[in-house]
Amino acid sequence: MVMTVVQPFSRFLAMPPLQDCVQLNCGVHMPLLGFGTYHLNGEELHASVNAALGAGYRTFDTAAVYGNEADMGRALRELLPQHGLTRDDVFIISKLDPADHGPRALDGCLRSLDQLGCGPIDLFLIHWPGTRGLDAGDARNASNRAQSWTILEDLYTSGKFRAIGISNYTPTHLSELLGNCRVTPAVLQAEFHPKLSQRELRDMCREGGVCFQAYSSLGKGALLKEPEVCALATACGRTPTQVLLRWAVQQDVPVLPRSREVLRVQENARVFDFELSPRDMLRLSSLDCGWRACSRDPSSVA
Repeated sequence: MVMTVVQPFSRFLAMPPLQDCVQLNCGVHMPLLGFGTYHLNGEELHASVNAALGAGYRTFDTAAVYGNEADMGRALRELLPQHGLTRDDVFIISKLDPADHGPRALDGCLRSLDQLGCGPIDLFLIHWPGTRGLDAGDARNASNRAQSWTILEDLYTSGKFRAIGISNYTPTHLSELLGNCRVTPAVLQAEFHPKLSQRELRDMCREGGVCFQAYSSLGKGALLKEPEVCALATACGRTPTQVLLRWAVQQDVPVLPRSREVLRVQENARVFDFELSPRDMLRLSSLDCGWRACSRDPSSVA
């Protein structure tokens, strides 16, 4: 497959060291550690982004369905100069609203670009394999997401998006896309933590040159009370959150922790100054049981 190659990011002078980034298949470098913004809006988002920039985060993950793209763009425009940074120092991720799949995809993409108001988006994802308003088994889901991907490819080629990818795709959805795309997705974002290791999906990503990125690394907080996680955190002198994030990044899986508390934002960034032993990694990986913290299961989407 012939793919468009762009120059890798060499611009992140204020970011964590390059070894703490992953190089996407389009040549762009993306930090392993990012900041999630689900359920953050307005002043709360502004304060959290301010804390995150101060703690060294340089990736910020938003989405049309979060309803905070405009707030995110505004916060970055105001805060970056205060931290001695420019737009080129941060990596912005956003996602297509599932309601905009298919014929409405171009409008949805352009709306995200306009709402953020930060120029080209570094990584733009299809948020969900199904179309809002259609039953999960409706065959139109497949044709709509194929049409949406074509729009993302066009906007990538035109430079509006620096990288494109998908979120919540199953192995079946990914195989379908890889067999028909002009541009291979750079990233697949999915729920990932010790109780949901997504081995088949990660193997497919690895073989296809797709970066697997995690969300819900803490299992919506449930794993913070998991005895094995707590015991390991005590032994390491770390927080359960740091241990869970380290388990992912030590496998070169980028993560997107989120917090409203400044102290937690700072703590969550400290995942590059320690390592888990092979035995500790195995202890956490052995928790895998296919449990999902998120209620929606994409495997039901046709």
